[in-house]
Amino acid sequence: MRIGRNDPCPCGSGLKFKKCCIGKNATSLEDIKETYLKRYQIHIKGEQQIEGIRKAGQLAIATLDMVEKKLRPGMSTEEINRLVHEFTISHGASPAPLHYRGFPKSVCVSVNEVICHGIPSERSLRDGDIVNIDVTPILNGYYADASKTFFIGEPGPDARKIVGVAAACLKAGMEQALAGNHLGDIGWAIQATAESQGCSVVREFVGHGVGLDFHEAPQVPHYGKKGEGISLVPGMVFTIEPMINLGKKNLRILNDNWTAVTADGSLSAQF
Repeated sequence: MRIGRNDPCPCGSGLKFKKCCIGKNATSLEDIKETYLKRYQIHIKGEQQIEGIRKAGQLAIATLDMVEKKLRPGMSTEEINRLVHEFTISHGASPAPLHYRGFPKSVCVSVNEVICHGIPSERSLRDGDIVNIDVTPILNGYYADASKTFFIGEPGPDARKIVGVAAACLKAGMEQALAGNHLGDIGWAIQATAESQGCSVVREFVGHGVGLDFHEAPQVPHYGKKGEGISLVPGMVFTIEPMINLGKKNLRILNDNWTAVTADGSLSAQF
């Protein structure tokens, strides 16, 4: 990979390459890998690694598709956990959430006002609920992390709004994930999309690098300013996972030390 004279410098300075490292022999992929690892602890992935991560990602999507077909009112969130666990194992992978820092289940299931990290239980889903299902399979040593928010039965207008806005926020963020852009461009696009609809962006939880481990550098905030943050270069692999609240952005953590809920009880959705 070669860096053009007018491209952002891969060192992350924010300057054009010609104004920064052009004379410092920082034009090869190996130089970029070394710079990003040393400066930001970011592992730039090679083609073989990206292919392994892609296969894990395909399993993550297949898992969400499988669960979507089985969702129904009256189903317990523990049943979702069982489905995800068995599907993951049957495809030669393992669920990264299980026992991660003491998390007791194989999947996060977050219903209505739960923002993230909901622990599956005997709680039954009701008609009109929204439920986010967040899966992370490890396949052949590679991690992929994906979630989606689903409707249970017939959703009300508030449920339709927050799910639609959260999906639009993910799309807006993904459109900024281009070599030469900055991490701040992603957060800026998400924040602008959410706030234009009267919704808010959760600050305490962010996207993150992924692939060789569950959580890697960099952190990917879902709010920010255009043009700020680390320059994006080919080979970076990270999640964009905006958590969007219908009400205010504030949250609280329940006594289980995992479940995050909106402080005002408003609905929250994530993609």
